[in-house]
Amino acid sequence: MINIIQNTIGALGRRVTSSPSFVGLLNTYSGAAIAYSLRQLDSTYTGSAIRVRRSSDNVEQDIGFANNILDTASLLTFVGSGDGFVTTWYDQSGNAGNATKSTAADQPKIVSSGSVILDNGLPTVEFNGISSWLDITQLTINNYSLYVAASVSDMSDNRTLIGKYTSDYIYIASGGSILKTNPGGKFYNFNAVIDTQYLLSANRDVSNNITTRKDGATLTSSYQSSTTTYFRRIGQANGLWYYAGNISEMVLYPSDKSSDRTGIEGDINTYYSIY
Repeated sequence: MINIIQNTIGALGRRVTSSPSFVGLLNTYSGAAIAYSLRQLDSTYTGSAIRVRRSSDNVEQDIGFANNILDTASLLTFVGSGDGFVTTWYDQSGNAGNATKSTAADQPKIVSSGSVILDNGLPTVEFNGISSWLDITQLTINNYSLYVAASVSDMSDNRTLIGKYTSDYIYIASGGSILKTNPGGKFYNFNAVIDTQYLLSANRDVSNNITTRKDGATLTSSYQSSTTTYFRRIGQANGLWYYAGNISEMVLYPSDKSSDRTGIEGDINTYYSIY
C-alpha cells in the first residue's frame, strides 16, 4: 500500500508543470526610446496600456492588461454601448514618453458602438484621417529603427505614421505605392492594400543610409543628408497628412538595430500573424 501511494504521488508530481515565464519583446530587445502597444511588451512593466474616454459622459479610465494583452473586458465594461477614445497611449519603454491628446475631437478611437475595434482579429487604435493624432515629447535622434504594425483605410492623401510638425516624418504617400521618409527619399514598390495589416520598418544606420521594409521584405534604400531627426507626433505631421487607419503597435529604437531586425520582426509577426 505504501508503494502504491508513493507511486501515485510521484506520478502526480510529474504532471505538475510551472507556467513558462512571460518574456516580452522589450525583454529580449531592450533600449527602445518609445514603445506603444495593446499587448504587454516588457515583463517588468506594471503600468496600463491606454487611458480611455467614453463618449457617454466623457469620464476617463486607465485600461491595463489581462494575461499580457489588453483587458478588453474591463474596457467594454467601462465604455458601455457608446464609443471609446484614447486620451493616452502609455509608453512601455520606461522613458515615460506617453502619447497623449486632450482635445476630444482629436483623439483616436478604440471602441465603436460598444465593440472593440479590431485589426486582423486583435485590438487596435483607429485614426480617422481627418483630425486624430497623438502628441509625444519630441525625440531628437540620429540613427533609428522603427517597427509598426498598421493598416491604412484611405490613401487619398499622404498618411503619416510618425512625424514632426515640419521636416521629419515617415509616411505612406498618396495612392499607397510609396513609403517615404522626409528627408531621406522615396521607397517605391510599397503597394499598400486598403485595410490590410502590414509590419513596416524603417532603419537608418550610422552612415545615414535608410532602408524600409514591408513584412520583412526590403523595399529599397536611400541616403539622408541630415544627421538628426525629430519626431513629436503619431498619426500627423506638417499640420496635415493625418493617418487614416489602424495602428496596433509602434516601437522606436534610438539606434541602428538592424542586427536584431529579424528577431524583432519575428516577435511582432508571431503575435499579430501579419504575414
